[in-house]
Amino acid sequence: MTDARRIEDVPALARRSREGHKGDYGRVLIVGGSGGMIGAPALAANAALRGGAGLVQMALPETVQLTVASLAPCATSLPLACKSDGALAHRSVAQFIEAAGAADVLAVGPGMGVGPAQQDLVRAALGAGKGLVLDADGLNNLSRIADWPALCTGPLVLTPHPGEFATLTGRAVRDIQADREGLAAWWARTWSAGSAGPIVCVLKGAGTVVTDGQRLFVNQTGNPGMATGGAGDVLTGLTAALWCQLSDPFEAACLAAHCHGRAGDLAADALGEVSLTAVDLIAHLPAAIRERTELPSPAQPRGSRRP
Repeated sequence: MTDARRIEDVPALARRSREGHKGDYGRVLIVGGSGGMIGAPALAANAALRGGAGLVQMALPETVQLTVASLAPCATSLPLACKSDGALAHRSVAQFIEAAGAADVLAVGPGMGVGPAQQDLVRAALGAGKGLVLDADGLNNLSRIADWPALCTGPLVLTPHPGEFATLTGRAVRDIQADREGLAAWWARTWSAGSAGPIVCVLKGAGTVVTDGQRLFVNQTGNPGMATGGAGDVLTGLTAALWCQLSDPFEAACLAAHCHGRAGDLAADALGEVSLTAVDLIAHLPAAIRERTELPSPAQPRGSRRP
């Protein structure tokens, strides 16, 4: 049980101005990738672009930068310094901080790996004063940082699956699954109380729970075919992109969860649940997002310009 106010309506995107340009729709910086996880940041970047972000940059270990960049040709990329063994060097943190200055929303974690340099990078992201989405190894590194809410200087969206949520909270997965709404809301409220910015928890799974501790949304879209590698990376990039276009991180996370699941439903209709992949989710994002985008008024048809 939870005393958070339940939200039923899914937010929508406003139609775009005919005079809009890419700078109007936000800059997303995605940080991730490692030797065995080159696909994760590329999936997040491509999802962010499909989600409408005007500009997307990937900060990647220099050892995999060119390979990952080839998988996301519409994004730019920044090589992060590595040690001789290929692990991130500590000077990569300063490179990240410089790049973060130009971003509107940071998405940290897809395929990043766990280690001292990655933990320092997560600390820097928490203190950057930017909108921040943490997923996957971003969360695994976060769990190793003592009193991390006190380091937050801006709003934060966490997107854990039940196992990651268990690591963050010290609760058993079975207990979490027995009270997904109540525990997600309690922890979001508790984390937010110790932070300078609001913290939104997106507890993934069947009926993804989105809550900032005061409001709570349970997503109704999605299917078992989405239980596939890379689906979470798609949600990470999509959340960051929609946050660039909606000022409220809670609303952005609600819309992202809905459109992510809806893309999965459209993909399953076309391909079946068994064969669905994360790439298929990205391919069906445009149709899912279009359903949640306001249409032009009759007096202002699409493609027309006011005098």
